[in-house]
Amino acid sequence: MALREAASSGSSLLWPRLVLFGDSITQFSFQPGGWGAALADRLVRKCDVLNRGFSGYNTRWAKIILPSLLRKESGFDSPVAVTIFFGANDSALKEENVKQHVPLDEFGANLESMVRYLQSVGVPAERVVLITPPPLWEAAWERECLAKGCRLNRRNTVVGEYASACVRVAQDCGADVLDLWALMQKDGQDFSAYLSDGLHLSPKGNAFVFSHLWPLLERKVAPLPWLLPYWQDVAEAKPELSLLGAGEH
Repeated sequence: MALREAASSGSSLLWPRLVLFGDSITQFSFQPGGWGAALADRLVRKCDVLNRGFSGYNTRWAKIILPSLLRKESGFDSPVAVTIFFGANDSALKEENVKQHVPLDEFGANLESMVRYLQSVGVPAERVVLITPPPLWEAAWERECLAKGCRLNRRNTVVGEYASACVRVAQDCGADVLDLWALMQKDGQDFSAYLSDGLHLSPKGNAFVFSHLWPLLERKVAPLPWLLPYWQDVAEAKPELSLLGAGEH
């Protein structure tokens, strides 16, 4: 069968989508050993994992761009899940970093607005996972700031306030939440090994995120079948009978 004939006779195979929306911690998640890369590996042939991370962004900017990234599209199913992972930049101290800083009340309102928008385009709250910023290792991040000629522009206690706001929004909206700020400091443990520079995740931190995020996502993606048949199940004489329009095996 010619390729053109095959294209006209078969139905389009639309892959389910898992969308990761966030700041640099999301953008960097597809690097080797990243938590996003681990999700893509776990969901290969079941779901496309789309990285929509934007380094340096806060929720004020994220709320503006979200409708251009996700909308209700004819012929496309809504994402099976969406993660929203902001707060590391919103929580920057206003007096040291006014451009990225977002006031706490606005931060919560922005998160809620994004969850409500997703609901309006067919992504119910139970498919959304809000992720709090991780704790800030101040000593390491201060070294980064000083190297750039500025003073320490974040505080871990302030990041904790934004994490708590994120948890409250998730509870109010009926979304899942992964409270990294609390989990990484549970029982007073030293969390510095989870961070590469005091703010961003180290390999150990990426593994930590994946290990706690996967259980929240697993039940959302559990019904997804393996797309296209296993190679031993492809009809030898006429493979197009197995391959064209075959979505569940």
